[in-house]
Amino acid sequence: MRQSPKAKPWRLPADPVAPSGYSLPMTAAVPPLIPHFSEMASDYDALLCDVWGVVHNGVAAFPHACDALMRARARGAAVIFITNSPRPSEQVGRQLARLHVPRETHDGIVSSGDVTRGVIQARHGQSLCHIGPERDRSIFTGLDVQFAPLESADYVVCSGLDDDDVETPDDYRGRLETMLKRRLFMVCGNPDVVVERGDRLVYCAGSIADLYATMGGEVLYAGKPYRPIYDMALAKAEVAAGNKPALKRVLAIGDSMRTDLKGAHTLGVDFLFVTSGIHAEELGGREQPDTGALKNAFAAAGEMPKAVMRHLVW
Repeated sequence: MRQSPKAKPWRLPADPVAPSGYSLPMTAAVPPLIPHFSEMASDYDALLCDVWGVVHNGVAAFPHACDALMRARARGAAVIFITNSPRPSEQVGRQLARLHVPRETHDGIVSSGDVTRGVIQARHGQSLCHIGPERDRSIFTGLDVQFAPLESADYVVCSGLDDDDVETPDDYRGRLETMLKRRLFMVCGNPDVVVERGDRLVYCAGSIADLYATMGGEVLYAGKPYRPIYDMALAKAEVAAGNKPALKRVLAIGDSMRTDLKGAHTLGVDFLFVTSGIHAEELGGREQPDTGALKNAFAAAGEMPKAVMRHLVW
């Protein structure tokens, strides 16, 4: 019987495609663990906020996080949700409504699905093979797409696992070997490796893309930590604010070191790390992260956040 992601976590020694970082000295101090976002909110005109793990866990919204974002907006900050969801931002908005995330929490949404659609449009006339669940098919809505099997497709779009309740990346080795033999290019519609669903972790498209990359395949990651999704988010923040926010007045918020922390560092903006998300268990628990574990994690990541919170609370 195949093991669940919680029983068998998927780990790689390093991101095989992301830009290389630097190594922090082990003596580097851990950023302050602050209890209230209000302590730093006035320093920023725009917030680029991750969604899954910060605002909700895939099952229910986090009321305190929603309250904090609404308060930040009330004080004049533009809030843009930036998510590695492989679905178009319009569908992400409908999901947020079902989870009871108030519309007043944000000024706009940018998804890796939006970036993926741009890549598909740029490859007009080429056939593609989709790897991922049926629920992600909305990523192709309205596009002139020709679908084909792996044996004849021109490239592959991976939005996730067919059944992320039971499958692991290793279940896709056979398909990836076929792709590698044909030297197929893969578009990864969700660079996340895992995401929270309730109280457990499930695999995302990034886990398959990483495996393909380590096998020698060519992968384009459509979302965080890469620049295109941030450019789209900053453009929406400019519209919401009425002027272009200076990068020193932009704060990224998230729970992933691989995508959120790395993306903020590459963009050149401050980052608020939420410890209760996907790294919670390895950092010592959701309510009381271990300082030593945090220090080691940031040293391994090669980047340091501006501040750390257990949960996003005003």
